Amino acid sequence: MGNFTKIIIFSILIVLAYPLYVKFGIPKLNPSPPPVEAEIGANMTMDQFIALGKKIFDEKGTCTLCHNSLGRAPMLNNQHSVALDRLKDPRYKGGAKTAEEYLHESMIKTSAFVVAGFGVKGSNDTQSPMPDVSTGAIGLNPAEIDAVIAYMMTKDGGKTTLTVPTAVPAAGAEEKKPAAPAKTGAEVVKKYGCGGCHVIAGEAGALGPDLSKIGSKGKDYLRQAVVDPDAVVAKGFDKGMMPTDYKDKMTAGELEMLVDLMAKSK
Repeated sequence: MGNFTKIIIFSILIVLAYPLYVKFGIPKLNPSPPPVEAEIGANMTMDQFIALGKKIFDEKGTCTLCHNSLGRAPMLNNQHSVALDRLKDPRYKGGAKTAEEYLHESMIKTSAFVVAGFGVKGSNDTQSPMPDVSTGAIGLNPAEIDAVIAYMMTKDGGKTTLTVPTAVPAAGAEEKKPAAPAKTGAEVVKKYGCGGCHVIAGEAGALGPDLSKIGSKGKDYLRQAVVDPDAVVAKGFDKGMMPTDYKDKMTAGELEMLVDLMAKSK
C-alpha cells in the first residue's frame, strides 16, 4: 500500500472519528441561563425589590445629585428612625402616620415638612425646593416610589412593612410612548422639571443657580450650560449637581426654545 493511500485512509478515519470525539470525548458544559430582567410582581423577592429601589435611588431618581455631602439637601441616613422623629416635630403639617407614609409624602408633597435650613430662600422653611418625583423629568411610578422607600427604610438596619406590588412592570420594563415635544420654552421648563432647582419661568427652585437674569451670558453659554453643565460651573456651586443627559432627552427644538427663554431673562 502506497504512502498516498495510507494518507487518504488516515484522513477518512479522522473525519469519521471526530463526531464521536465531540459527542463523547469533550465534557458537557451547562452554562447558567442568561439573566432575566426582574419584574415587580409575585416572583420578585423583597431583597430584589430593595435592590431595585437602590438602583432607582442612584440612577433614575437622581436622588444623590442633591442628597450628598455637599449639603444642598438633607442626608438620607437612618430614615427608618429619622422619619418617625419628623412626624413628632411641631412643624410637621402632613397626614402621615408611619415612617413609610412620611417618606412617600416627602417625595410627592414635598413641602409637608421642610427640614430646617433647607427650604426655599425667604419661605422660612415652609416651601421645599424639591420637585414631586412622580412628575417631570424624574417621573417615578407608584411601584418605583415604593421600591425607593423600601430601600431607604432598610439600608441602615431598619425594617419595612411594605410588600412587593403585584403585576407591575419593573422600572424600564414597560414600553412607554415618548412624551410629545414641548411647544414653548415654559413647557420645556415644566416637562424637564427645571424649576425644581432653578428660579426660572415663574418657578422658584433654590438648589441651582438663579436663572431669572441669565440672558446676558449669551446663547452659546446658555446652550452649553444645558448640554454640558460641568464645562463651566457657576460660582458657589459644584460639578455633578446638574444631570448631564438633557442633551439626550431634549429635542433640538426644545433646547432652542429653552435657550431663547433664558436669553430673554435679563
